[in-house]
Amino acid sequence: MVDTRAQTKKMHDACFPHASMEDSNHQSTEPGAIIGSNDDLLTEILLRLPAPSILRFKSVSKHWLLLLSQIHFTQRYDNILKSPTGLIATDKYVPFDSCNGLLLCVTRPKGRNGANKYYVFNPTTKQLALIPPVPRDRSAIWFMGLAFHQTDCVRYKVICVLYVWPGVDSYQIQVYSSDTKEWKISIESFSASIPIIRHGVYWNGAVYWASLFDNRNYWFFKIDDQQLHTLPLPLGLIPSKVVTEYLGESRGHLHLIAYNKFQGGMVRVNVYEMLSDHSGWFVKYQLQLDAITRYGPGYVLQVVDVVRGKEEEDTFLVLETLDKIITYNVHDRSFKQICSLTKYCSSSFYRYTETLSSF
Repeated sequence: MVDTRAQTKKMHDACFPHASMEDSNHQSTEPGAIIGSNDDLLTEILLRLPAPSILRFKSVSKHWLLLLSQIHFTQRYDNILKSPTGLIATDKYVPFDSCNGLLLCVTRPKGRNGANKYYVFNPTTKQLALIPPVPRDRSAIWFMGLAFHQTDCVRYKVICVLYVWPGVDSYQIQVYSSDTKEWKISIESFSASIPIIRHGVYWNGAVYWASLFDNRNYWFFKIDDQQLHTLPLPLGLIPSKVVTEYLGESRGHLHLIAYNKFQGGMVRVNVYEMLSDHSGWFVKYQLQLDAITRYGPGYVLQVVDVVRGKEEEDTFLVLETLDKIITYNVHDRSFKQICSLTKYCSSSFYRYTETLSSF
């Protein structure tokens, strides 16, 4: 990990040598003066710092506050592909979804009366926005997901799938836009057998999801044309036998881990990647996870995340066992323990990536 304190101190000393002027002559201030007076050079340096340092540097001066608050700087900073900052574990409360640095959170009433309240939250900037209630009975909500991206969806959207009629497999899609501050019906009604939906995944201008129990189709909802589409299953998977273990995005790639029930579960794993034109899946990685048995027999293994590295050899899986979170490098096949779990954790895990975007 980067030593942000040391990095921040170096940055401060370079740009503000006047703090130590009593122990040096004026000539030593020349490099700092050059950097401090050249916004282009200063910007290139600041783009390499972690988000907390950027937020602290806003208090240095009015000039720095103006520079670091410009949309141009924020967009450049957020468009640099970064590795995830970490994972947030949750139970039935918050967060509810995560997308490119923003969290969709929910608070539930203690009693039977009252509706859930949904919020969009940026943990980096501490900005929080309350989402107005969906204009329909709260008990009809089957899925709520977040769509946000620093280039193709700069104004976040919340996608809600509602159950239309009891006893009938009919659903409706409504979309909330941070631009208009309103909910809008995008699809009045569509039929599908999706009793429980996995959390959504935003990729390539659309939100994707899969049912826990009905894997005949994977679905995606395109933001621009407000249309619902289906995705094909990878070759070799049988619709009635498919178990979907993971669906997620990393560094611009959509990944799927799924297998047929009779294939022995998570010992031999194919990590599929979706083609950019949505025409099909291809096998990106073939993994052998037999070595997991060294952590103990009969371990339950669950894929938490697939993280593409800046360099291909740095790509890894995040795995949850009964009492540990570990990473598995897909190239050198090495395991590394991240943390221990005090008890078996049935919580969901959401990726967290720092972003300076505001809304």
